[in-house]
Formats: sequence, C-alpha cells, structure tokens
Amino acid sequence: MKILHIIHSANPSGGGPIEGIKQLAAVLAEKQCKVEVVCLDCPDALWIQQFPIKVHALGPCYSSYGYCPRLIPWLRAHCREYAIITVDGIWQFTSFAARHVLRKAGVPYFVFTHGMLDPWFKEKYPLKHLKKWLYWPWAEYRVLRDATAVLFTSREEKLQARRSFWLYRCKEVVVKYGTAGWMGDAEAQRQCFLKKFPEIKGKRLLLFLGRIHEKKGGDLLLEAFYRFLSGVPEPSFHLVMVGPDESPYAVRLKQMFHALGIGKRVTWTGMLDGDLKWGAFQAAEAFILPSHQENFCISVAEALSASLPVLISDKVNIWREIKEANAGIIEKDDLEGTSALLKRWMALDVSERETMRDNARQCFLNHFEITGAAETLLKVYGKSGLVQDREAVESKEGN
Repeated sequence: MKILHIIHSANPSGGGPIEGIKQLAAVLAEKQCKVEVVCLDCPDALWIQQFPIKVHALGPCYSSYGYCPRLIPWLRAHCREYAIITVDGIWQFTSFAARHVLRKAGVPYFVFTHGMLDPWFKEKYPLKHLKKWLYWPWAEYRVLRDATAVLFTSREEKLQARRSFWLYRCKEVVVKYGTAGWMGDAEAQRQCFLKKFPEIKGKRLLLFLGRIHEKKGGDLLLEAFYRFLSGVPEPSFHLVMVGPDESPYAVRLKQMFHALGIGKRVTWTGMLDGDLKWGAFQAAEAFILPSHQENFCISVAEALSASLPVLISDKVNIWREIKEANAGIIEKDDLEGTSALLKRWMALDVSERETMRDNARQCFLNHFEITGAAETLLKVYGKSGLVQDREAVESKEGN
C-alpha cells in the first residue's frame, strides 16, 4: 500500500510534523506500506538528499504562503497512484492545492492540522487572525469539511480546534501519535554530549529542546530561571537550550540572558541529532517546556522515552496523560507557573524523582510509542474503507 504525505517542507528544523512522518514511515514499512512525501522544497536542498524515504521536491515556492506552480500539475498526474493521501498542516498552498485537485479527481484525503487551529494564535496575533478569517470560508474551512477525516493527536487538540472559527465543520478523529523514542547506549551518548560541551560536566542540567520560538515560552523560562538561581546559591544548576538558535527571537533571548547576568549558566548548543541529541537527554535531570501552545510535541515524548521527567505547561496538549501517569509536573503558561515548575522539582526528594523517572518511561510506552501510533492510523484508514477499495482496484488492474 502506498501512502502520500503532502507537506510544505521536509526541513527537519521545521519541527515535529516531518519528524513524525519519517518515523511513521519506518514502522509502516514493516507492515508493507510505502510512504512517500511531496513538498515544496528545492530538489537540491541538503535535507532532501539525506531524507530516508522518497521525496518529490517540487520547489522553489514563492511567498510565505508557499505558492508552487508545479504542485497542482503533479497532484493531477499522480494522485491516483496512492491508497492514502494525507495533508500535513494548513494555512499554506499545499492544503489548498490538495483539496482543489483531489476533490475534482474524486480522490479522498485526510488532514493533520498539527495544532494549527489552536486559539492561542487567535489571541496572540489578532490581526493575522482577521486575515485568516478572510481566507477561511473559501479555503481552509472547505479543506477540512471535504476531508474524509481530520486527524487530531489528542482530545485536547480537538476541543481547542473548535474555538478558533465559528464556521467549522469536519469529521473529527483522535489518533495516537508518537515517536520511536530513545535507543542506544545511554552512557556512551551521555559522554558524547559532555565531550562536545565540557563546560557543563558535573552540573545539574535542565534541558529545553525544540524550536526557539516565542510560542515555546523562552522568555518565561529566562525569567523563571533567573528567579530560581537567585534562590539557589549553589552554582551547579545549568540550563541547556537545544535547537536552531539563529532566529531574531533566539538572538533576543540570548541578549536577555546576558543582560540578567546568567549567560554563563546557560549553554546554547544549536540543533543536535543522533547520539548528541540523545546524550543531552541522558545528561539532564529534567526536561522543561513552558509552552503557550503545543499540539503534541515530539521532544516531550522523546524525553519520556529516555526516562526523563517533564516540566511542562498545561498548554502542551498531552499534559493530561503525563499528569495521570505522574511522569512530570504541570503548571500554567505564565511566569508564576514556570517558576513553580522549578520550585516543585527542587522540592522532590531523590526517591520521588526516581519514581517519576520510571513513570516517564512507562507513560511513553503506554501512550506515545510509534508502533501504537502506526497501528491506530492503519485502523482509521481501514475503517474509512479506502484501503480495501483501493486494494480491490489494484488487484483488478493487476489481473
């Protein structure tokens, strides 16, 4: 069975959606499913050359909207080659083009919104939301309405999506989502990380890993960590910031850290992968993310997989599962809440932290391991009838 994902970019710096596709593809391959991606990157982009599954890169694209003149002709020519087509993300040309072509061709499709209907965006960017309202009725509303199903990765995401636009209609389905999680030699990975960043050896590390973006609450983390250090004279606490750190927002955060006099208590690593990334998880004692909006967040699931307790806001949509499992600490996405994350972690004794570490790994296995996510998706595809119908057609054509 062939599955196609339509996404704006395959660049790994874009965050969780493309990483999720890559990891799902590896599991689905074991179930005789071949996953391919069509995106708007230029074919000579480095990440396209290194991507582990087949990618149809149709770029360049133009404007922040991502208009790409090659996408609609390509979809017309190839859409019937796939048993399942999934659109990853909305608000860009990819979703509009997919609905435009697939509806006319009578080819069903699914949509992952990946948190892009969260009302936080409406509250944070009211002018952008007004522009989206002008676009919504004749574009994204129809993309969702005409989809076989709109897939949400948690009940929380589904409920939040209903709050962005009053004109809203679609078939909602909540599916498991996940990651392969940690694997390898934990101590070797830890030493690999510490060798790369020797200045943090022997420190008690708090880890942030993800895009350095304002929705992630980096400014809250800055202020809360400053307050935390003011009450902890011991110099062993250290914050590690892992992620692409060259954006204007990241530069401003670095300047703020230095202005507060805590620049030496923070290490900025840039983007890490492989053993270096897993070494950061293994070297830390807790993962922290005071995000204002987070749909699923693969980095949280990865932390859990490495038995790392997570200190997160209640705007990370998988917080309920984590709280029920006692696999982390949950607070509000404000300065007081972020400060409370640090204080509550400090207040735990050694046995409580060890219990939370054990719970973290079990929470991952129960809810966020990639095999379960793949099986859930296949069930959704099967219930839609699309898999059986397309396989019947392929069998008939083969005869």
